[in-house]
Amino acid sequence: MTSDLTGMILRAVDDGFEQQIAYTETLGRFPSLRGQEATAQNFLYADLKKRGYAMDRWTIDVDDIRSHPGFSPVDVDYSNAINVVGTLRPRRETGRSLVLNGHMDVVPAGPPDMWTTPPFAPRRDGDWLYGRGIADMKAGIAANVFAVEALKRIGYRPAALLYQQSVIEEECTGNGALAALLRGYNADAAIIPEPEDDKLVRANTGVLWFRVRVQGAPVHVREAGSGANAIEAAYDVIRGLRALEADWNARKSQHRYFEDLDHPINFNVGKIAGGDWASSVPAWCEIDCRIAIYPGTSAADAAREIETHLRAAAAKVPFLANNPPQVTWNGFFAEGYVLEEGSDAEATLARAHLSSYHQPLESFVTPGYLDGRVFAIYGKTPCLVYGPYSEAIHGFDERVSLSSVKRVTGAIALFIADWCGLEEI
Repeated sequence: MTSDLTGMILRAVDDGFEQQIAYTETLGRFPSLRGQEATAQNFLYADLKKRGYAMDRWTIDVDDIRSHPGFSPVDVDYSNAINVVGTLRPRRETGRSLVLNGHMDVVPAGPPDMWTTPPFAPRRDGDWLYGRGIADMKAGIAANVFAVEALKRIGYRPAALLYQQSVIEEECTGNGALAALLRGYNADAAIIPEPEDDKLVRANTGVLWFRVRVQGAPVHVREAGSGANAIEAAYDVIRGLRALEADWNARKSQHRYFEDLDHPINFNVGKIAGGDWASSVPAWCEIDCRIAIYPGTSAADAAREIETHLRAAAAKVPFLANNPPQVTWNGFFAEGYVLEEGSDAEATLARAHLSSYHQPLESFVTPGYLDGRVFAIYGKTPCLVYGPYSEAIHGFDERVSLSSVKRVTGAIALFIADWCGLEEI
């Protein structure tokens, strides 16, 4: 690609960037929490259709994906679980095909009074754009759309098949990306502009979600010593799982790319509920948990190890020994992946990044879940998870750097031009 064309593409990104920010703000106004993504997805469907994409919108049918090894179990209604894919086809395909993927679902905002301004009322302050889901990852969806628009602005479109994917369930199962893959949407490479601090993800962990239910023996609090407190027993379970977390972290030297991370395996108790009455020893307690697993570890093997460890931990507590905790797998059952070095896709991104950032592309390892595993493991597709600098994702006052978003958009546009080739509109 010539330096003149590179400059034209980057200037086109710059010329459209205020529109891109406004578009990101529009996406951010949709409170696209789990089960509430349809309105945002419908907006994107209509918008991409106006931009010339052939559109597909469908409700995920759990039965279509349940038997796939990448499926994660769910206990929620999928009647409003909608994926959207837009397709651009060239007149004559001369380049390599590409998926531009993003997820529309966002995590809960938490107490609104802990935000400086309302979480679904995007706020711009200098280089920062604030709002729930703005960084993770509506800025990325907008970058995908406007990278293609920048090419259109100078009279070009991709000379290969290109898919714009907006999926759901990335924050809890990964079933949205899996459903898109099984519907036939795959390509020679994929880009997911998650908020990855201007870097490329080299490897990431898998994730398991599970619920542990502990039974107690309820009595009046005046006779508390004769009962068994399920909430207090849950703390014994948590301590047992912390020991497993420490054991898995001690194994990091056995896993390439994870050797130098301080704490690659993170266990979290994300939700707890229990008991029925303040003056009754609680009869039950449930904890919702998340733990990471290394790439190359099967989700089924890790699940069995967790269940075995819980039984061993319960055996040390007299009441739990005869009333072992019950485990339900209720979300992520997802394996990690490694982006193998040396692919043409990575080399193409490295050139694009250098032109947009004027510095070499760096890669890193992340201990969080990414939909890149769907492409890498099941689609056998090099997936480049690469996106802008952000702060406080999943926290309060989530925000993304706009200057970083612009550079990422430029890099994606340059990648498309190099990887897919260009044809005149």
